[in-house]
Amino acid sequence: MFNDRSSPLSLLQTRRSGKPRDLIAPGPDDGQLRTILEVALRTPDHGKLAPWRFVIVPQDKRATLAALLESAYRAEKPDAGRLEMEAMHQFAHQAPALVVALSAPVDGSKIPVWEQQLSAGAAIMNLLHAAHALGFAGGWLTGWAAYNEDVRAAFARGDERIAGFLFIGSPGKEQQERPRPEYNNIVSIWDR
Repeated sequence: MFNDRSSPLSLLQTRRSGKPRDLIAPGPDDGQLRTILEVALRTPDHGKLAPWRFVIVPQDKRATLAALLESAYRAEKPDAGRLEMEAMHQFAHQAPALVVALSAPVDGSKIPVWEQQLSAGAAIMNLLHAAHALGFAGGWLTGWAAYNEDVRAAFARGDERIAGFLFIGSPGKEQQERPRPEYNNIVSIWDR
């Protein structure tokens, strides 16, 4: 594997997800976050539809997000215990920066919705690569909150869906490499 640390390719080879609960300050400042999001916009996009959006949740709105998550969770699970509610609060407050990514397919387009959804995922991946290039780690989470209608309605327009909660910050502890798929198990040569 090519592994020249001075090469831009090494950024792609070394990017890994950071656990949002382990991401600490400093996170990206406003200028760095803008750069990260501008890189996300440079994504393959058949039809030039921009079928994605990003919503920044600033630190001073994290308590509001926590209250939304707690209320929505309690509405679905009225008997939720203290630990479950604490998990909602912790989710909203982890990592210095939080961006909510939305899949926003354009209705009536000749471009299939599936391709538009793939573009949203590619935009998120570009965002994570840009964060890594600036020396940060990022974690992409969905989980219960991404599929709850009250949470979706707080961020989405129309039929948009939450594609993920993107947490960005500095690793609070050394990141461990995880097992990756074996090349020969994933890549084949078409021989028909």
